[in-house]
Amino acid sequence: MPIADAFRVATESDLAALLRRAASLSRALPSQAANDYQQAVAAELAELPAGIAGTEVERMVRQRVGQNKFRDAMLDYWGGACAVTGMAIPEVLRASHAKPWAECATDAERMDVFNGFLLSANLDALFDRFLISFDDQGVLVIAPALAGIDVQPLGISSGMKLRWVNALHQPYLAMHRGRLHVCIR
Repeated sequence: MPIADAFRVATESDLAALLRRAASLSRALPSQAANDYQQAVAAELAELPAGIAGTEVERMVRQRVGQNKFRDAMLDYWGGACAVTGMAIPEVLRASHAKPWAECATDAERMDVFNGFLLSANLDALFDRFLISFDDQGVLVIAPALAGIDVQPLGISSGMKLRWVNALHQPYLAMHRGRLHVCIR
C-alpha cells in the first residue's frame, strides 16, 4: 500500500511481487523501450550483408524489431493483461498504437508506452480502424459509423473502460478520437 513517498508491504512475498512489478515497469519506460529498440535494430543490421543500409530490407527490420519491442513494453506496462478487460492470454493480446506507427515522427514516439494500449484482438481490430476509442477518463467511445448496430457480438458492452489512464495518454487519445469513423451513406 502506498504511504506518502513510500510503500509498505505485509510480507516478503508481497515485497517480491512489488519489486517484480517495478522491474517490469522500468522496462516499459519510454526511454528504455526506445533504447532497447535502437540496440536491437543496430545488432540486426550489423548482421546484414554490406551495402544494404537504407534499403527496404533495413526499413522492414526496423519495423519488425520495433513492433516486437513495443509489444514487450505494452505487456510490461499493462501487466500482461488487456487494458480494458483484464484478460491475460498473451496469444490474443495486441499492442495497439493510438497514433499509428507510420505516422509517428520519431522512434521515441513509436515506442512511447503512452501511445499504446494492450488490447484483446477484437478490441484491437476496432481501435486500429478508428471504430472505437477512449475518452479522457478511459471510457470506451464508439464511432458514429457503428451507431444503431448491436455491438455486443463485437465484444463491446456498456461501461467498458481502460483499467487506468495516465495524463501522458491524453494527447494520443485526443488524436485518436479525432479520427473516429463517421458513417457515410
